[in-house]
Amino acid sequence: MNKIASFTVNHDLLEKGMYISRIDGDIVTYDIRMKKPNGGDYLENAALHAFEHLFATLARNSEFSQDVIYVGPMGCRTGFYLLVRNNINNKQAIELVKTIFKEIAEYEGAIPGASRRECGNYRELSLDGAKQIARDMNVVLKDWTEKDLQYKA
Repeated sequence: MNKIASFTVNHDLLEKGMYISRIDGDIVTYDIRMKKPNGGDYLENAALHAFEHLFATLARNSEFSQDVIYVGPMGCRTGFYLLVRNNINNKQAIELVKTIFKEIAEYEGAIPGASRRECGNYRELSLDGAKQIARDMNVVLKDWTEKDLQYKA
């Protein structure tokens, strides 16, 4: 079997941040790494779940909504993938993520899609946990630029 692109990244060198994982035609996959891989500290399920509801809702209600294809967590619980059409340039993608993280950190109210009818695990959501993830990443991404999008060798 061929090794998929994300398994070719040296996770021992990977730090928190936002990276270009791959480009497939007009689709760009961003790796938003929120925890140091294999560091023993992972995204807690209820926080990750609430973060996903908020991130996906805010991204799909942004000015780039037509170009957002997918927002979702990594199985290893160290981050999220954001897939967008390349109508969004890298600088805009960074700003979109920063804006959404700021909005999540300050979010008050009901978590979108948090009812039994709307979600398959509606009881396992932590708004406080999602806000903490966003606050932590706001510090990490504060000065992030396009030159920071490349994985370190």
